[in-house]
Amino acid sequence: MAGSMHPRQPEAGKRYDVFHTDCPARDVVDHVTSRWGVWVLISLRSNNLRFYELRDSIQGISEKMLAQTLRALVQDGLVWREVEPTTPPQVTYGLTDFGQDVGEPLTELFDRITQRLPPRSE
Repeated sequence: MAGSMHPRQPEAGKRYDVFHTDCPARDVVDHVTSRWGVWVLISLRSNNLRFYELRDSIQGISEKMLAQTLRALVQDGLVWREVEPTTPPQVTYGLTDFGQDVGEPLTELFDRITQRLPPRSE
């Protein structure tokens, strides 16, 4: 597993102010709640996936947007990235402990939504 980053901690006794535009936690929240960030975290909740598997699991995402989203989530320390030195290289992604913590309430939210929706008429 690639080295998992940990989010920067505020000074002792201080909390992040997510309502302030310079708050680093605000960037993480923006990435998690972005159009594709939520789907990446949900897709990785139970399995590590290669790039193409992740792309195939999220209908409608372009390779460019998936790459940008993954780059941001890796930088935030939510997702780890491992490159296998093969030709072509195989890149695998998974959730860090921080990503698991953040993804858990998202999974619960989506489970609640899908359980309460009326059945789809085909």
